[in-house]
Amino acid sequence: MPRILLVEDETDIADTVRYALETAGFGVDHAPTAGEAESLASAGRHELAILDIGLPDIDGLELCRRLRRHRDLPVIFLTAQAGEIDRILGLELGADDYVTKPFSPRELVARVRVVLRRGQRQAEPPSRAGGFEHDLAGRRIRYRGQLLDLTRYEYGLLAALLQRPGAVLSRGQLMDRVWGDALESGDRTVDTHVKTLRAKLRSAAGDAEPDAIRTHRGLGYSLDVEAGPA
Repeated sequence: MPRILLVEDETDIADTVRYALETAGFGVDHAPTAGEAESLASAGRHELAILDIGLPDIDGLELCRRLRRHRDLPVIFLTAQAGEIDRILGLELGADDYVTKPFSPRELVARVRVVLRRGQRQAEPPSRAGGFEHDLAGRRIRYRGQLLDLTRYEYGLLAALLQRPGAVLSRGQLMDRVWGDALESGDRTVDTHVKTLRAKLRSAAGDAEPDAIRTHRGLGYSLDVEAGPA
């Protein structure tokens, strides 16, 4: 029986969601606060978390960050705000889905099943290139053995470069592949994300190592998968 971690401080909503999930055959552990959720999650027995963004101690976005320091747990956010800021922040964290209140419990159960089925298809082993290990299905990248804590666009940028190690990709090509749904973004967006991505790679491998991402002035960027010691 798949177990779900439900983090929701509104009792009526929590009871309704719990009943719907248990009726559908799921096990449910409910926590009304982020602190209790972290305690429950420490056992590592949950296959998915449903997180309310508006929690009383810390918000669901920060809770998601904390939970994912230990494992790549699939997450569905519950939010009372359909505003763009919550959606952007959620996607940056790699949220698997959103449900906006008020919602149908049956719809939420259906979304849970979709996310879990998606996770079950992660049978393909990670690909390796130099110091990089890319779990494409799980959308995770390790560098020098360290799991990188990447935003949605940092992950997309590094994944695009990993598809063709050594090849120079222009800013326009990277924009099309990574920011195709963000029409307001420009070339400077690529440069900004390269800067933050470089910092995370240096942190994982050691500041003394050369940058794995190479700048080709007037052309774009490439990835040197053999940068630094093997």
